[in-house]
Amino acid sequence: MQKVERLNLINSLSGIKPANLIGTIDQEGKENLAIFSSVVHLGSNPALFGFILRPQGDVRRHTHENIISTGVYTINFVTTDFIQNAHYTSAKFDASINEFVKSKLTPSYIDDYDAPFVEESPIKMGLKFVEEIPIKSNGTTLMVGQVEHIIMPNETMKDNGHIDLGELDVAGISGLNTYYSLTKKDRFPYVRKNNSLEDLKNT
Repeated sequence: MQKVERLNLINSLSGIKPANLIGTIDQEGKENLAIFSSVVHLGSNPALFGFILRPQGDVRRHTHENIISTGVYTINFVTTDFIQNAHYTSAKFDASINEFVKSKLTPSYIDDYDAPFVEESPIKMGLKFVEEIPIKSNGTTLMVGQVEHIIMPNETMKDNGHIDLGELDVAGISGLNTYYSLTKKDRFPYVRKNNSLEDLKNT
């Protein structure tokens, strides 16, 4: 297959993924913001999340450098209201460029935590860096962090801690640059081996 066609196909095969902005800051106080579609839940106790960094190569990964140097970063949900702004952060800006300014998004901070959050995001997480795991087969890296802060409106959390992402108009990504809105269709109970399919239909 032609290179670009193959790239688009393979990237789309993973389906709709979360659209997240990762906020970092370097030791001189320069802010960085970049969109990622690879954030994944790794465990709830401790609360761990991971995301994939592309191969370092000749391109400097400011997100990686900042996380390693400061030990903290933020993960911010993107909504359909600002997907164009969020997508603009995918450009390979120089380290001196502030992506918050370029994308017209607003940095916000909390006490005793250095990394910038995205004010426009309805759900924001502050994480501390735990470890990086190299993936030898293609040179990418799994970055693992532990959640230290969750910032969201009180009414966002429903019964038993559930969050309706559709109600918040959270966006998803397919491939590298196609965005979707999410709609909640249903929610089922935890399935035990003695449950039948009909049990799910009756809940």
